[in-house]
Amino acid sequence: MALARTYVAALADHAADENAASAYEHVLIELDRLHDDQSPDNYADAAAVDRDLWFELAIVAIANLTRHGVDPLSVELICWMLLDAHTADVGQGAG
Repeated sequence: MALARTYVAALADHAADENAASAYEHVLIELDRLHDDQSPDNYADAAAVDRDLWFELAIVAIANLTRHGVDPLSVELICWMLLDAHTADVGQGAG
């Protein structure tokens, strides 16, 4: 969970605009909801700015939540939210 939050937070911090950052923040809210707002702290070492890598790592970390008893449908929906946010962000960054 901490890794997923770290990478999504890094994406939000480096988003192309406020709309993309807001979309990532909604993903963070859903991750927090899964754990009754008792989410672990983010890791501070998401050093290099590589939004595509952060996206891939976040997807893997979120998908792995099913191994820890998180409902697979919830995980899938959060992954789709993250994909939508990243698609919008990359589209804004290219413009």
